[in-house]
Amino acid sequence: MLEIQKKLSTPFYALLALPATAMGLGLSIQIAALSWILTYEYGLSISEIGLVWATGPIAGILGQVIIGIISDNVWVMNGRRRVFILIGGVLASLMLLALPNIGIIQSGLGIEGILGIAIVISMVLDLSINVSFNPTRSIIADVTPEGPLRTKGYTWMQFVSGSFGVLSYFIGATLGNIALIYIGAGVVLIFSIIPPFFIKEPRYLGRYGEDEDEITKAASLSDPTPKHYASLTEVFFNIRPLWGFLLYGIYAIVKRLTGLEFPGFYFELFALGLSILLIIEALKKSETGKSAEEAGKIGFHKILAAHSFSWIGVQSMFIYFFAFVEFQLPDLTDVQIGSVVNWSFFSLNLVAAFIPVLLLEPLANKFGRVKTHAYALFVMAAGYGTLAFAGLTPATIYILMLIIGIGWASIISLPFAIMSQKVAQNQMGLYMGLFNLSVVLPQLVSSFAIAEIVQSVVAKNILLMICAVTVLASAVAWLFVKEPEDRITENPVLLSEEAEDDIRS
Repeated sequence: MLEIQKKLSTPFYALLALPATAMGLGLSIQIAALSWILTYEYGLSISEIGLVWATGPIAGILGQVIIGIISDNVWVMNGRRRVFILIGGVLASLMLLALPNIGIIQSGLGIEGILGIAIVISMVLDLSINVSFNPTRSIIADVTPEGPLRTKGYTWMQFVSGSFGVLSYFIGATLGNIALIYIGAGVVLIFSIIPPFFIKEPRYLGRYGEDEDEITKAASLSDPTPKHYASLTEVFFNIRPLWGFLLYGIYAIVKRLTGLEFPGFYFELFALGLSILLIIEALKKSETGKSAEEAGKIGFHKILAAHSFSWIGVQSMFIYFFAFVEFQLPDLTDVQIGSVVNWSFFSLNLVAAFIPVLLLEPLANKFGRVKTHAYALFVMAAGYGTLAFAGLTPATIYILMLIIGIGWASIISLPFAIMSQKVAQNQMGLYMGLFNLSVVLPQLVSSFAIAEIVQSVVAKNILLMICAVTVLASAVAWLFVKEPEDRITENPVLLSEEAEDDIRS
């Protein structure tokens, strides 16, 4: 084990963040380039682009949950997360290289329509990213103790990942999206295949903070971490607050593929009503007086409920922001629109890179992670609302995106630290995958429902109004989530090593 890991020093947190950075960079490149390529290179409509982006949530539903369950229960190459990070990273870099070559692939296969090729490439890219994303986040919880040091792990994850995200949008704005894709593919590959070999994973993962005697007893077993393969029923009931989103996602996909739909918007309204009802139900439950396992499940349901609406606001912005810029600044050329979008996301991620370490982490340690996250979302909602009406020049858009970046910084750092302390340590991959459903199921709303609204309404600033309302709803919901308690303070890797040494001696 590296000395920096034994001491949990800052260089180790930077090293630990690199695999997640690789996947975040792949996603940043997809955000920067995919909609632009499909719109201005191949002439796809907003609804068709929404269909291509729907592959991401579908890949997340399948990839992160399944890989999370498997990675909790295997030990390959001296690790449970390592092999999945390697596989996902290699595939993601290859699929990034395919993005600017969709037309070449189409002609080589002799297929007439570009939409089908774009969907397949986007699906494989998203599956690759999702194969690795869960393990890259779970490994942080595996090797850090609960409390401020784990919060530091996730804020440093966002600092390093966000810094490379900023760099990616800078490259896209100055050198163009094609150069960004080729440079990024190389970085994704390097950050995926090298750092995992310098991170030692613990062989034993406890449940709810067992003491050292329990770890010593477990270390004496040939297979110290008990297997837990979640059933489909268990998965289904663990995501109860998201049932409305799930129903809508299934309906929207069937509707798009078959043309079958209910008249009017009755099913959409039913799914929205069900989502609100189940979210309120989850937020009203109390964890007080419950066992650790039962309280953990209630807390996890609250986190799913609170986190879900924020991702409608985030994903909708990422997919359709080019349409908002085109509406607000009608005199710009296609290339100039791409540049404004990249500089906007550069501003967003510039704040998101530095705020977690410089501001969110100290505020979270002083006032609590939940309150800090909720108020960051209030700021984000205010930024969206202002941008909807005041974003009339590129400079104004960039400034307001800096404000929105405060909430974005929190969304991709603090909820992971909060969630990881509500669930059993030896099921971290499973719950990290289920937690991701509060991201990907709302994204299906962005891919289908929001696409229809943005395409049908002339005033494209409706997009930012929707973003403001959904993020505001998420901020209010987070105020009902209880701050997680720190259960242990020791380094889990060192505890496991010391226990095994005691057994051997």
